[in-house]
Amino acid sequence: MEESKKCMAQARESMEKTINSFEKELQKIHAGKATPQMLEGLKVDYYGTLTPIEQVGNINTPDARQIVIQPWDRNVLPLIEKAILAANLGFTPQNTGEFIRIVVPTPTEERRKELVKKMKQDAEQNKVAVRNTRRNANDTAKKLKDNGIPEDEVKKLETDIQKMTDDFISKIDKMVDAKEKEIMTV
Repeated sequence: MEESKKCMAQARESMEKTINSFEKELQKIHAGKATPQMLEGLKVDYYGTLTPIEQVGNINTPDARQIVIQPWDRNVLPLIEKAILAANLGFTPQNTGEFIRIVVPTPTEERRKELVKKMKQDAEQNKVAVRNTRRNANDTAKKLKDNGIPEDEVKKLETDIQKMTDDFISKIDKMVDAKEKEIMTV
């Protein structure tokens, strides 16, 4: 019984990590609405060290169409500008001498469809990751049967693993549907 719970807990933890990772990826996809998460993962060459952009200044969104980066050290402005251009995020930073302003363009319909297509590909990869977790959990369940756990308990465990897998796949589908509506709404 204890082994069954441990198997389920490990599978749930792995599937939750997959969902959380996918959620972070979805936050990076912008549909014309500016968010600080758009710059997440961006690194600035700060005195020879690649430093996350959020550690070199404040990132704000004064309105739905722009992002403002106020560095703590003005000497970093050109480095931030260079990092944003190199990341090829689809927008051009404007260096005012005191801060960097990014005006987020409204994506064209073609670009929005492209974003949805890429998001659905990412969703499929995450569903595969959830299914791989299910396969590993089922393998563990079969080993439990070999170790003397009653067959009916192993069958129940496999049924529970499948139900959990279906729940997580459904969560991914709901996240995709919500994000698709957001992206396609101008």
